[in-house]
Amino acid sequence: MSQKQITPLGWKIMVRLAEQQLTRKQFCEQEGIPESRLSNLITGLRPAKKYRQIVIEKLNIQDEFVNS
Repeated sequence: MSQKQITPLGWKIMVRLAEQQLTRKQFCEQEGIPESRLSNLITGLRPAKKYRQIVIEKLNIQDEFVNS
């Protein structure tokens, strides 16, 4: 089974979670986001538009990813 690629936004999400010492699961529970949607944002498998802005805002990710 091959690993899924991680998008530039996905790397930024993972870095910000590590900086805040949060797991994906903890962050999703805290923000009410399904883990599958966060995974979709990280891999780019689906756009997860409904949750994209929430994740970007809550993790204080730079503007370069806001409209991409």
